[in-house]
Amino acid sequence: MTEKSPADNFPAGYEPPKVWTWEKGNGGAFANINRPIAGPTHDKALPVGKHPLQLYSLATPNGVKVTILLEELLAAGHTGAEYDAWPIRIGDGDQFGSGFVDVNPNSKIPALFDHAPKGGGAPVRVFESASILLYLAEKFGAFLPDDLRARTETFNWLFWQMGSAPFLGGGFGHFYAYAPIHIQYAIDRYAMEVKRQLDVLDRHLAENQFMAGTAYTIADMAIWPWYGGLAQHKQYGDAGTFLDVDSYKNVQRWTAEIAVRPAVKRGRMVNRLNGDPSEQLHERHDASDFETKTQDKIGQATA
Repeated sequence: MTEKSPADNFPAGYEPPKVWTWEKGNGGAFANINRPIAGPTHDKALPVGKHPLQLYSLATPNGVKVTILLEELLAAGHTGAEYDAWPIRIGDGDQFGSGFVDVNPNSKIPALFDHAPKGGGAPVRVFESASILLYLAEKFGAFLPDDLRARTETFNWLFWQMGSAPFLGGGFGHFYAYAPIHIQYAIDRYAMEVKRQLDVLDRHLAENQFMAGTAYTIADMAIWPWYGGLAQHKQYGDAGTFLDVDSYKNVQRWTAEIAVRPAVKRGRMVNRLNGDPSEQLHERHDASDFETKTQDKIGQATA
């Protein structure tokens, strides 16, 4: 291990203490909600709608995974997949309310309650986006192949996404777009890793229509909101240009093919609180909400 001079550290002279302590308000986006402990900060019950499936989420890439699957299930004729979707405003700390902590002790979106689980009985809580995708795919027998090899390949790529995307989001995205200062070492380190991941995808998609082969599965639904969003230049400001995402031709082909699916377009809108008002459906309780309750429609109705 090479010797490090404290004078060369950033900030100059910094050395990690023997025991780390939290300094509240250390800057950067989301600093007001970051903390080193778990558990609720306040009492707040979760709303419950009319459908057995109750989703508590936000239209981040992890949240969009689940709403895409739910809309795809409905499009495929699985009427039991009707759901209520409630926004969790993470910037306001909704994820630390007692009701949300009950459904997800990790205080991260998305989280799901199934009030009509297979076999009956008490509601089932499901948290972690991959767990929700697997739960729903198995419940409805859809978007998860029965064939051993295709099923295993779906799992391979589903869990690849869960292990890889933190380097894109919490790593590259944070230091490129959200940190209070630009640190070249951090940006270079994570940019290199994200480009490696894009190359992994591009090489695989050169020989496969979808992540598990010819079948569109929950693996595609997990990966697309992260890497498809990046490929479309929709994440972290101008990060798409910085990472030269247009050069990954097979990722671009796969991204475009999935982007035109009507269920994907709807899934992206659910619990979206920013951007184009016509693409924001803050709450979703019925299929007709996409036609009548997007923010542009509500604005027209109340003007």
